Amino acid sequence: MPIDITMPALSPTMEEGKLAKWHVKEGDSVSSGDVIAEIETDKATMEVEAVDEGKIGKIMVAEGAEGVKVNAVIAVLLQEGESEADISARPEPAPAPAKEEPKADAGAVTRENAATEASPTPAAQVARKEPEVGATPANGSAPAPTTREGGRVFASPLAKRLAREAGIDIAAVAGSGPKGRVIKADVEKAKSGAAPAKAPAAAPAPAGAMPGGMTKQQVLALYEEGTYELVPNDGMRRVVAARLTESKQTVPHFYLTLDCKIDALMEAREQINASAPKSKDGKPEYKLSVNDFIMKAWAVALQRVPAANATWAGDSILYHKRSDVAVAVAVPGGLFTPVVKSCDTKTLREISEEVKDLASRARGKKLAPHEYQGGATAVSNLGMYGIKHFGAVINPPHGTILAVGAGEERVYAEKGQIKTGQFMTVTLSCDHRSVDGALGAEVLGVFKGLIENPVMMLA
Repeated sequence: MPIDITMPALSPTMEEGKLAKWHVKEGDSVSSGDVIAEIETDKATMEVEAVDEGKIGKIMVAEGAEGVKVNAVIAVLLQEGESEADISARPEPAPAPAKEEPKADAGAVTRENAATEASPTPAAQVARKEPEVGATPANGSAPAPTTREGGRVFASPLAKRLAREAGIDIAAVAGSGPKGRVIKADVEKAKSGAAPAKAPAAAPAPAGAMPGGMTKQQVLALYEEGTYELVPNDGMRRVVAARLTESKQTVPHFYLTLDCKIDALMEAREQINASAPKSKDGKPEYKLSVNDFIMKAWAVALQRVPAANATWAGDSILYHKRSDVAVAVAVPGGLFTPVVKSCDTKTLREISEEVKDLASRARGKKLAPHEYQGGATAVSNLGMYGIKHFGAVINPPHGTILAVGAGEERVYAEKGQIKTGQFMTVTLSCDHRSVDGALGAEVLGVFKGLIENPVMMLA
């Protein structure tokens, strides 16, 4: 019987992918282990191997097709003695039974734990909205008043009773209480005619409206005039937008900034690089960057303050025993955060080689999912672009991210004397749910001590 070749799931959260390239065509014979196609997700391009021997009978999905669902049939493999007629002669698969939607408990809050960077789209979140203080509970005794647009009107019970007795539409009364809640004084003013009418709600945007008030037709007209180029968002950009929007909306960020004097670091880096052995062509076998020292120092700091090596897990906090540090890598159309596992146990040279390898394969979308998933923290360095200071957005499920600015010569005072030195500014973004202010300050202080005295990384 013909064998279906289906779209594989390259990560636990993958739902669809792009069939980037076929390495075979209809009629080709394949053996187990032969590469037959390349599948592209939002973060990686992976090779698909045949698991059985046979002949490619029919290709069901064209090369370049996007949005191919996981487990969808992409090709059919014919076994010995079978022909294309056997494909059409197969019985149609029975339709899957309708899946009953689970009933959510009243007031329950559901939220997908963003465990990997490559999640295609965030799960819909059902958030419980706490009633305003003084609002009438929806217990069946009295329905809450609504505005003309159907939204709730927040008012104190006394204000509601007074408005009802006076025959006043409470939805038309402008509230002066907390968060615009209508209180007794507002109703009294409305009764006397002194209260201003509530401003009418803005008219809903017309169908097809775009940000800025432009319609889709206007956007397309500008595009046709050559005013700008319209580029649809690919999978990576959509995921980056969704995840970082979720992060800023749901993760309570706070930021800690300090300056690090890096004269000793720069001197140590120069000495190590100068002593690197030369290859046959005369080039040094390795060249450490400032970022290699930063990765090492941050990983060691998290080991010395283990309570800061934490991530939020809803009803618990995860305290990580290893310092798995992700490093932000810019790629066309987005970014990757490949993870250096057990970064604290590796030498500066090992960190340098691993980061270069991960960055190179990230730019070619050749990383496997396990190489950019997990970890508890990340380092984002924009110093090479001349950026002095910035605050990075935490990449869930990480608990922290260290933003690193450029090293520069500055004037400073020491014991009454004016001196110059090399400094860089670092900013630690923390998830306040798992890392509190004092804890963040403590681990950042340890990092500063290690960066300013690199030899202490060996202590």
